[in-house]
Amino acid sequence: MNDYVKQHQEDMLELLAQLVNIDSGSYDKDGVNKIGDRLKALYQQLGLHVQKYQQTEFGDHLAIHSITCKEPSILIIAHMDTVFEKGTAARRPFRMENNRAFGPGVIDMKASLVSVYYAMKALKNYNRKAFDEVEILLTSDEEIGSASSRQLIEKKAAGKKFALVMEPARKNGAIVSARRGKGHYTLEVIGKAAHSGIEPERGRSAIEELAHKIIQLHEITDEDAGIHVNVGLIEGGSSVNTISDHATAEIDVRFRNQEQAEVIEKQIEQITSSTEVAGTKVIIDGEMNRPPMEKTEKTERLLKIIKKVGSELQINIIDTETGGGSDASYPAALGIPTVDGLGPVGGNAHREDEYLELDSLIPRTLLLAQVIEKLANKIISKREKSIS
Repeated sequence: MNDYVKQHQEDMLELLAQLVNIDSGSYDKDGVNKIGDRLKALYQQLGLHVQKYQQTEFGDHLAIHSITCKEPSILIIAHMDTVFEKGTAARRPFRMENNRAFGPGVIDMKASLVSVYYAMKALKNYNRKAFDEVEILLTSDEEIGSASSRQLIEKKAAGKKFALVMEPARKNGAIVSARRGKGHYTLEVIGKAAHSGIEPERGRSAIEELAHKIIQLHEITDEDAGIHVNVGLIEGGSSVNTISDHATAEIDVRFRNQEQAEVIEKQIEQITSSTEVAGTKVIIDGEMNRPPMEKTEKTERLLKIIKKVGSELQINIIDTETGGGSDASYPAALGIPTVDGLGPVGGNAHREDEYLELDSLIPRTLLLAQVIEKLANKIISKREKSIS
């Protein structure tokens, strides 16, 4: 299998160039669907069934699995969308330089899309049973919160034995064993306008009240506990000489476990239940919209298998926690052993200088293929023993 993947390196780079040179920003429905159509055709050539979940606003999601296996046990999750606007690929198309590949979405996560396909292509040729145990879910809106794909992810994850998520490996090659959960809130303050020079006493400053709330919200932060509250956007007022009658803030919340989320929700509710500036009114809207991916005993056992495979391939696998969110949180929240960051190695995601380490494409594809093989063999062996 190793030689097979290595022999297809040029084909992998050609496919990667094709995908990178197609704009597929989250709001570019046609572009995302072009990626989906290309991948759909490739997977159908492998004899896999591809089911399209059509969307009205975003690109369509694809679920891919063997025709011969009714209940595949391993779920692979990847996304087809990027953060880049239409026209980016034309301005800075795929290129290779100094053993790195560049282009919009090259590491987040078009290199992973190539890696998954060629891992499956190798498995079809060398371990058909493992090939049949896999279901692949390609989504279209991960970069904007997975609003249209979350239910589908949870549906496909239910009953699976393992979930492998294809966000890129960290710059140092680490895979991801834990992610913080995420919340998003909008805070609106309503005050009373007045001329700040002629009759300031008649005004009730929404901006002043918002300032109090920002300080109180930031005080929830506990770095050691993995809790972080950030007011990242504020807006308010109508002119410099007017007491502001409105102000708003956008709030980002990160937390390590679900218990913390419940406590933070109560703290936010308490902070916004009263005002410091008499005559103002506070309205809060939002929710904890992505659960944490917590590192569990089941995760540890999955990590042990991945690290063993890495050792056999002479890849030193380390794992890490990150504050960024991904679709890995959804199967993890259902209790499915989940590991993320199984894509190739790269860095600077979402930036103009985003890159893929070319030397990582083959090793990480082999890692994925052999991890699938190990997991599938384990599942099949257990299944056969239960039958006998």
